[in-house]
Amino acid sequence: MTQRLTTAQAIIAFLKNQYVERDGREVPFFAGVWGIFGHGNVAGIGQALQQNPDFRYYQTRNEQAQVHTAIAFAKMHNRLRAFACTSSIGPGATNMITGAATATVNRIPVLLLPGDIFARRNVAPVLQQLESPWSQDISVNDAFKPVSRYWDRLNRPEQAITVLPEAMRVLTSPVDTGAVTLALPQDVQTEAYDYPDALFAKRVWHIPRPRADEALLARAVAWIKASKQPLIIAGGGVHYSEANAALDAFAQQTGIPVAETQAGKGSLRYDHPCALGAMGVTGTPGANIIGREADLIIGVGTRYSDFTTASKTAFQNPDVRFININVAEFDAHKHAALPLVADAKVTLEALAAALQGYRVADEYRARVARFQAEWEAEVDRLYNIEHGVPMAQSEVIGVVNTLSRPQDVVVCAAGSLPGDLHKLWRTRDPKGYHLEYGYSCMGYEIAGGLGVKMAAPDREVYVMVGDGSYLMMAQEVITSVQEGYKLNIILLDNHGFSSIGGLSGSIGSGGFGTEYRYRNHETGLLDGDVLPIDFAANAASLGAHVITARNRDELADAIEAAKQSDRTTVIVVETDIAARVPGYESWWDVAVAEVSTLESVRAARKQYEGMRAKERHHL
Repeated sequence: MTQRLTTAQAIIAFLKNQYVERDGREVPFFAGVWGIFGHGNVAGIGQALQQNPDFRYYQTRNEQAQVHTAIAFAKMHNRLRAFACTSSIGPGATNMITGAATATVNRIPVLLLPGDIFARRNVAPVLQQLESPWSQDISVNDAFKPVSRYWDRLNRPEQAITVLPEAMRVLTSPVDTGAVTLALPQDVQTEAYDYPDALFAKRVWHIPRPRADEALLARAVAWIKASKQPLIIAGGGVHYSEANAALDAFAQQTGIPVAETQAGKGSLRYDHPCALGAMGVTGTPGANIIGREADLIIGVGTRYSDFTTASKTAFQNPDVRFININVAEFDAHKHAALPLVADAKVTLEALAAALQGYRVADEYRARVARFQAEWEAEVDRLYNIEHGVPMAQSEVIGVVNTLSRPQDVVVCAAGSLPGDLHKLWRTRDPKGYHLEYGYSCMGYEIAGGLGVKMAAPDREVYVMVGDGSYLMMAQEVITSVQEGYKLNIILLDNHGFSSIGGLSGSIGSGGFGTEYRYRNHETGLLDGDVLPIDFAANAASLGAHVITARNRDELADAIEAAKQSDRTTVIVVETDIAARVPGYESWWDVAVAEVSTLESVRAARKQYEGMRAKERHHL
């Protein structure tokens, strides 16, 4: 039997019937479609959604933002649920490219359905078409190829029969997931075809838990037993595998300390007896010192970004070895590791069973406990630094963290906040810390906060965003109001790009071009008076309830008021751009000019060369 449907109608009918299952839990994979309509999709996907009101359409204000919202939603669901995102052709489509990169870098599933030029070509060039003198088989949608895990263009209606299952194969893969882009020529979207009923039958995609090779697992057990100073580095794979309880039990049993990447933060509670906190460039002293001296690193679901490895300077023990537990073979082999290509949860359980009776030395555990106590005292100091007006950023983090509940979620992505949050936020729930730091995309925060709230409506969501990111993409405040998803947005106004300002200072450039100031006609530089940006008025114009807080008490009152509010609240608080949280026992490779007329740059270059000498190849 067949159904005569347009290509767009067939796509929506297919998406409605896709489910995923893991550990006996079955859920519909797609929660709906985000989109903005234009001439490239209004008559196709738009019409199909109109006649399928049970597959909800959400209206967004920016195509990039809708992808960020979809990413955050999928991340909160540990990649077991997702959204599709549709756009018109041309600029609407290319607006999604940054979102596609964010999804693919972070390995989060999102289905992108950009409109495309006419497949029949006779009316070309259509509005918003990029013409090429050397090929007619190209459009701006080809720019999605390097940032998509799967890419295809449907030039005929019947191609949907083979393309859609392939798209689902990638979207539901623990290894290959990311952005899937299906470019949809606007004429093909509206063309009808007799599709087989089987295409629209309910399909349940099983999410597997692959197990490690037995011989390699046995070797890993031997390596762990032989180690004196092992360290676990927990990455995002701990969350996606839902391996938090297994990691907790394994750490408690063996006494092996655990450090966390940005994606892995919250793998253990901050006060777990084995928790050393953040690892790497934005890490804690204990994690970085233990990492530097460790003779064995057990990576669980981490891809070892340069922030985690401190640009390959973090692990200095000449005899250090690596065991990597990862579903992706690509990551499991990094640092010439013993690769356990497997699911994190079942592998930790298998290791625990094989390591009965093994425990690190009492002296080692005591050292870890001392580092923990010293760090908690440092966090208390930074939370209560009494900087005055304007506040220090660490004080703001402290107030928000203290007044939030364990199950609430902090959301951030870019600027100086992620580094401070990685160090300072006391995570008490596996999903309480939501940072997009694989791509660290400015503008993710508010759109991402919306996705988090949609995934977890019973949790309070605290979006912490700097003025730089806010100015790039604040408009989804309107969407949160429209859909009734309340966000608590803490907008830190430090009059510029604090993170890059600090980085500029460290490479000898003194913060050049990083503050929001008028052009000074005497110097020709942007070093005039501070720009008078009224963030409160801006947020109010977007439909938010707005509170301005000038000190700690006012910020605490504002947060309590936001909790009681029934709509998105923006709390504007001024912070001191120069009041920074220190770095601890770590370094990041940012190249410094080899020659310069500035003495500050020459001095920075000398320090840089000294640190670069510590970078290692782990072979």
